[in-house]
Amino acid sequence: MSLLVLARKHRPKSFEALVGQPHVVKAISNALQTGRLHHAYLFTGTRGVGKTTISRILAKSLNCETGVTDKPCGVCSACEAIDAGRFPDYIELDAASNRGVEEVQQLLDQAVYRPVQGRFKVFMIDEV
Repeated sequence: MSLLVLARKHRPKSFEALVGQPHVVKAISNALQTGRLHHAYLFTGTRGVGKTTISRILAKSLNCETGVTDKPCGVCSACEAIDAGRFPDYIELDAASNRGVEEVQQLLDQAVYRPVQGRFKVFMIDEV
């Protein structure tokens, strides 16, 4: 039995399950529905408000095998891989511990290549 922090175990896996961020959910859902996505999104706020959760749901929405949607299926290989943290085109970088020039250079080197498995590459830089 693996031990998991309660908040991570019960992390929302869809925009409908996300509580407390209706304005963010509405803005991203509208962008996904109309196909008017920006090249970057900046999520700010205190610890625990859902920044990482929103970025993971957005990554699933962009790379779900059912197509770009505001309601990712959650059961395809892409959605499950993003939830498990092993999707090659969703890169999370902890900027608090990776502050060197080398880490940023590696990130920039990865950004120039096309996605390996998904439709889009999503880079999430946490704790900037």
